[in-house]
Amino acid sequence: MASIRVTLPLPLALFFLSGCVTGPEHTPPQTPLPEKFAEGGRKSNTEVTIAAWWTAFNDERLNGLVERGLNQNLDVLQALERITAAEANVVVAGAGGLPSLTVSGDESVSKTGGTGDYVTRTTDTTSAASGGLGASWLLDMFGQYRRAREAATASLGAAYANADVAKLIYLSDLVTSYIKARYYQERIAIARKNLASRRETLDLTKLQLEAGDASRLDVVQSEGLVNSTLADLPGLETSFRQSAHHIATLLGLPASTLIADLQKGAPQPIARSSVNAGVPADLIRNRPDIRKAELELAAAVAEIGVAEAQLYPTITLNGSISPSWVSTKSLAGSVSSWSFGPSLTLPIFDGGRLKANVHIAESSARGAHIAWRAAVLNAVEEVENALAAVNRDNRTVSALTATVSSYEEALALSTASYKDGASSILDVLDAQRSVSTAQASLAQAIQQMATDYVALNVAIGGGYAF
Repeated sequence: MASIRVTLPLPLALFFLSGCVTGPEHTPPQTPLPEKFAEGGRKSNTEVTIAAWWTAFNDERLNGLVERGLNQNLDVLQALERITAAEANVVVAGAGGLPSLTVSGDESVSKTGGTGDYVTRTTDTTSAASGGLGASWLLDMFGQYRRAREAATASLGAAYANADVAKLIYLSDLVTSYIKARYYQERIAIARKNLASRRETLDLTKLQLEAGDASRLDVVQSEGLVNSTLADLPGLETSFRQSAHHIATLLGLPASTLIADLQKGAPQPIARSSVNAGVPADLIRNRPDIRKAELELAAAVAEIGVAEAQLYPTITLNGSISPSWVSTKSLAGSVSSWSFGPSLTLPIFDGGRLKANVHIAESSARGAHIAWRAAVLNAVEEVENALAAVNRDNRTVSALTATVSSYEEALALSTASYKDGASSILDVLDAQRSVSTAQASLAQAIQQMATDYVALNVAIGGGYAF
C-alpha cells in the first residue's frame, strides 16, 4: 500500500471533522413466521428463561443437582471466561479513538581524560539529561473506531448469549442424564423382580419333575429363562453407572463421586405439569442461540463501517515537548523544543486491498444474516418436533400400562393353570416373557416422555436464567 502524509494547517484539519460515520446501521433482522405452532396454542408465553421447569418432576435430588451444577459446570465456566475477554476487547476497540500520551526520560554521565609520557590530561565529566512528553490523537472522522467499538460491544453481548447457550445445553444434558440413570435403575428393578418370579417357576418345575408331572425339557427351558435374565443385569448396571459418571462430570466432579448417592434409588421422573410453548415469535426473545446470532450479525455490520472508514483520509493531531540539560566542567545549560500540528494520511495505491476488505466484511454480514435465519428456523423445528412428541407420549404410556396389567393377569392365570396340570410350562414361560417385555417398554416410554418434556422446555429457551 502507498500513502501520502501531509501536514495541514489546524483550521483545515478541523474542517475534516464534519465527516460522517461510514457503513450501514444495524437493524433487527426479520423473517416470516407462522402465528402459532402446528400443535400449539395462540397464547404468547411468559418469561420462560427464568422458569425452573425441572421442578415439575418433584425430585429434590434432581433440583439439587441442577442448582449445584450451574455454578460448577466447566463448559459454563469457560463460556463465562469468554465474557471477560470480550469486555477487554471493548476497551481495546474504544482506545484507538482516544488521545494517547507518552512520557520518556534519559540521563547519562561520561568521563574523558588520561596520562602519557609527555602530557598529563585532566579528567572532564559530562552529565546529560533529556526528557520528552508526546501526545497524539487520531481524529475519528469517518467513525472507524466508533464502528469498531460497536462491533466489540455486540461481540460482548454475543459472549453473554453464548454463556446462556452453554447453560441451556448443560440443563438439557444434566436432566436427560438423570432421567437415563433412573430408567436403568427401573430396568434393573424389573429384571430382579422377574428373576425372582422365574426362579420360583424353576423351583416349581423341579418339584413337578420329581412328582412325574413335568419333563426334563420343562426344567431346562425354565433354567434358560432364568439365565437370560441374569445375563441382562450386568449391561443394565453398566449403563446406570455410565449415566451416573456423566452426571458427576457435568458437575465438575470425579466420575464415581455420585454412585453411592444415586444408588439409593428413586422413581422414574414424570413431569406433573404441562408446558405452554407460546408462539414462534417468542423464540426470538427467549432463545439464547438466536440472540447470539443476531448480535454476531450486528458485529458483522459494524465491521463494514470499519472497513469502509479505511478507504478515507485520516488526520492525526501530534504534539511534543522535549527539554534537555547538559553539564560539563566548563559549561552548563539547558535547551527545550516543542512541536504541534495535524497530519493527513491519504491511502492512494494499495492494490485493491482496502476495497476487498469492504467486500469481505459485506460478505461476512450476509453470512451472519443467513446464520440468524437458520437459527430461527431450527428453533421452530425443534419446538414443533418436541410438541408432536409430548402431545402423544401420554397415549403411549397409557396403552403400555394397560398392556402390562393384561400380561400380568395372563401370567397369574397360566401359572395357576400349570400348577393344576391344565397347561404346560411353555404357557408360563411365554407369559413371563410377555410381562418382561411390556414392563421394559413401559419404562422406556416413561423415560421418553420425560426426555421429550425436557426437549420442549429447552427448545422454547426455558430455565437458563434461573
